[in-house]
Amino acid sequence: MLFPSSSSPYLHSGASVSKIMLRVCLALLPGIGVSVWFFGYGILINIGLSCMTALVCETLVLKLRQKPIIFFLSDLSALVTALLFAISLPPLTPWWITISGCAFAIVVAKHIFGGLGHNIFNPAMCGFAMVLVSFPKALAFWPRPDFMTLDKFNLSQVWHYISTGKLPAHIVYDSLSLATPFDHLYATQQGLVNKLMGSGMEWIALAYLIGGLWLWYKKIIQWQIPSMVLLSLTLMAVAFFIIDPHHYGSPLFHLFGGATMVGVFFIATDPVTAATTPWGKIIYGLGIGIFIYIIRVFSAYPDSVAFAVLLMNIAAPMIDRFCRPRVYGTRT
Repeated sequence: MLFPSSSSPYLHSGASVSKIMLRVCLALLPGIGVSVWFFGYGILINIGLSCMTALVCETLVLKLRQKPIIFFLSDLSALVTALLFAISLPPLTPWWITISGCAFAIVVAKHIFGGLGHNIFNPAMCGFAMVLVSFPKALAFWPRPDFMTLDKFNLSQVWHYISTGKLPAHIVYDSLSLATPFDHLYATQQGLVNKLMGSGMEWIALAYLIGGLWLWYKKIIQWQIPSMVLLSLTLMAVAFFIIDPHHYGSPLFHLFGGATMVGVFFIATDPVTAATTPWGKIIYGLGIGIFIYIIRVFSAYPDSVAFAVLLMNIAAPMIDRFCRPRVYGTRT
């Protein structure tokens, strides 16, 4: 009888789940640090609220499922989900949006499907997509970096706004708010080739790029998915930019704007929800890059990484099914 071989690895890599998750957390630190420098304490508050919510929800669900709490908490997967969700939010996101989105990510997107290793959708992006669709006005409010410096908008003032929705008397809402570069591109249909530079977003993207390359160097992620996402996104951007450079953003704009670098290295490469076969990873990455561009430019959601990843999460099992090599054993 012929037995098809499985696609799973046959040798243990020597890296535990907790060790991998810890390295992902470390790789996120440069980007988080630069984000705090440009956008202030709100980033840290989002992270604190998200991490506490994730730990509480993880503990309660594990208790309800009668699973060993300390064992599963120590794998750090809940903290990684919390971090990825928190850094996707604007720095002045109301507290209840942060808590509800993170709770949705842990309880619904992760544990309803069976917990780590069984979820079919990226939990952090499920949580972000939920709050983005439910509260689009709040998620579109990005403050101007020059107003969010640590000396102008201190920790107590940031917390006061996040908890009450009221700004300090000396700050006017209209002067604080800033449309993201992609919001501006969507609204005006003007190419913002050079306007991105100097806003801080390119430095944040570069910091996440450095963290992602470190993960690749440490063999936590492989090259196929990140390189294919970047390749397909670049090709789409180049093609449309050549057609009409005044109507579509430049390739650099799309690569270093928004959540592209976070999505490429930290979200698209999720080992649970991504494709796992060599050719499957290539197709999966190409699809994410194409969807990022299409949704970003032609839909009502300018920064589209979450939706692109979730759409390809759906397709990942089918991609692996058709890309899995058919290797058979000997007749017994």
